[in-house]
Amino acid sequence: MNKRWRNAGLYALLAIVVIALATAFFDKQPPSREVWKYSQFIQEVEGKRVDKINITSDRSKALVTAQDGNKVIVNLPNDPELINILTKNNVDISVLPQTEEGFWVKAISSLFFPILLLVGLFFLVRRAQNGPGNQAMNFGKSKARVQMEPQTQVTFSDVAGIEQAKLELAEVVDFLKNADRFTAVRAKIPKGVLLVGPPGTGKTLLAKAVAGEAGVPFFSISGSEFVEMFVG
Repeated sequence: MNKRWRNAGLYALLAIVVIALATAFFDKQPPSREVWKYSQFIQEVEGKRVDKINITSDRSKALVTAQDGNKVIVNLPNDPELINILTKNNVDISVLPQTEEGFWVKAISSLFFPILLLVGLFFLVRRAQNGPGNQAMNFGKSKARVQMEPQTQVTFSDVAGIEQAKLELAEVVDFLKNADRFTAVRAKIPKGVLLVGPPGTGKTLLAKAVAGEAGVPFFSISGSEFVEMFVG
């Protein structure tokens, strides 16, 4: 019980870290802004409708603040008259420092430690799942052998000396072969048949004969293999 609660706590913590990573990533994304053409930008400047402009250090882009407070992006060409036009129209000019970090640099630096924690939790959960107490969940590693008819090639004629058992199991075979006839009258098949006896008395052979007579899959697994899944 304690181990199950510990695994549940690990998964809950893992989910919290994933949500925190997603929140941090989307919060860091810059808001989308309107983009002006350069000709439109010049018209707005000459029309006295631009208050401030922030130009990047390489003079390739600018963040323009209009008189109504709206902020837009402008891709700047190599125009030597731009500064004169801005100065003539009393536009406040500022240049962003070259050391300004980009969006991805900020995002990676802010997500480094959460990602490191996420990787550590991943390996911790994997280690907990591969522990000896979780072997019961590894049903895919079961050593059960599936034998399909006609691989068994065993029928009641191959079993001798237990006529009474074969007679009783004939009803099970009849139900497996003609299930529709029994379900039509709402008859129910037994949940199982328990064969009891010391080793070597033909219990497994009789079970194979039932599968062979009915033409259904035969599943075989020993008791030691079944217990091994739970106790290691």
